Amino acid sequence: MLEVPDPRALTGAALAHIKADEFMPDEERGHAESAVREDESEALAYLVDPTDLVAEIPGVELAQASWSSEPVEYDPESMEWDLDEEDGAFDEETDNA
Repeated sequence: MLEVPDPRALTGAALAHIKADEFMPDEERGHAESAVREDESEALAYLVDPTDLVAEIPGVELAQASWSSEPVEYDPESMEWDLDEEDGAFDEETDNA
């Protein structure tokens, strides 16, 4: 999960990144700028290269990457957001048998 407390800063950084890309064709640049203005996940996608996220991990090669996003209301008090909680019961004796 990623929180974007300042969407304007994220969008601005993505637009600057697109503007600085000297190899991007003008037609693609216009589409990219429009997409970034409409969707924060698009802005993030222009700033984060999935290859860079795994490039230094031994034994890992990125075969394909995609982005998806969904706005959600975060409530740190809700059990839904308890990241330390197991998704299901784990019984070592039966699972390792």
